[in-house]
Amino acid sequence: MGFSTDAIHAGHGIDPVTGAVVTPLHLTTTYAQEEPGHHKGYDYSRTINPTRQVLEQNLAALEKGTWGLCFASGMAAMSSLFQTLKCGEKVVASDNCYGGTYRVLRKVFAHQGIASEFVSTQDLEALEEAMDDSTRVVLVETPTNPNLGLSDIRAIADLIRGRQVILCVDNTFATPYLQRPLELGADLVIHSMTKYLGGHSDAMGGALIGLSPELRDKLAFIQNAHGAILSPFESWMILRGIKTLAVRMDRQCKSALEIAHYLEDHPKVQKVYFPGLKSHPQHDLALSQMQGFGGIVSFDTGSLDSATKFSAALKIGVLAESLGAVETLVNHPAIMTHGAIPEADRLRSGITAGLLRISVGLEDVEDLLADFAAGLDAMG
Repeated sequence: MGFSTDAIHAGHGIDPVTGAVVTPLHLTTTYAQEEPGHHKGYDYSRTINPTRQVLEQNLAALEKGTWGLCFASGMAAMSSLFQTLKCGEKVVASDNCYGGTYRVLRKVFAHQGIASEFVSTQDLEALEEAMDDSTRVVLVETPTNPNLGLSDIRAIADLIRGRQVILCVDNTFATPYLQRPLELGADLVIHSMTKYLGGHSDAMGGALIGLSPELRDKLAFIQNAHGAILSPFESWMILRGIKTLAVRMDRQCKSALEIAHYLEDHPKVQKVYFPGLKSHPQHDLALSQMQGFGGIVSFDTGSLDSATKFSAALKIGVLAESLGAVETLVNHPAIMTHGAIPEADRLRSGITAGLLRISVGLEDVEDLLADFAAGLDAMG
């Protein structure tokens, strides 16, 4: 089936009792058993819930995996992955990554004896040098947050093949509509479903999708033991959002490309980060690895003062955390999403005080361009 067909139908079915076309919202916490240990496949909703199960099946179909697990947030999903590690083992992660990834590894799992190293996963030699016999997870963000660097998933998969290492790709920015890491050799895909999959700034969730049944069983045990599950209502909301993912991404990708060209040509903009620009260092990789360039555009205004004036002047773009929604969101990474990363590390990754990240929404692009023009004028 095609992507849009799967997004609407995979995992879903007509309700056999009522004929309802939309997957029912199962709010029950428990299920009747015919006798002790004999039931219809459902015993307790922390372990399994029919609405959440449909979402997991839907995600597996979209990412071309064999299973999916849904969590209360993207960080809950990521933490469950790291909980498969033992004291003395190591994670190697993309250096230009979400601040929450850095925070949980350095401030939480480091206290449990799990080491972490952040390197440019765009540099295969640096990645190979960072790995040692204790490495168990390579976590690749591509495109990265916020500077939209791309890593060659297939080349990294080839590099680590034969090692006891899980290659996990954070596919939040690209979504399975634009990029399917499992088809490129990854073992695991992670999503913050709060972003593009939900798509409406009204539901929070995370997911892991993979191929190995052994890894699925290990992660499902941890999820059940810790209770880091996605609620039935959030599952239902995200299922609804996914049905329009393809049409939303088409619009957002088109508008983002137009905005990126506008910003690149503007004399007040220091630098623009967007894989769809020919000036992007991994533009050719984007053409070969992705089916589109995404809806995120980052650009450097030159200073904190300029970034502040730009965001304050906006009438449509909203200064807020998060991304991937129908409304355009503007974020200041150094203060907002990446504040947990030490300044020296931020600067090495290009996260300057003047950097802004735009998550392009579904508004008319002409209105967004006028809004950004007013912001740039306000910079002085």
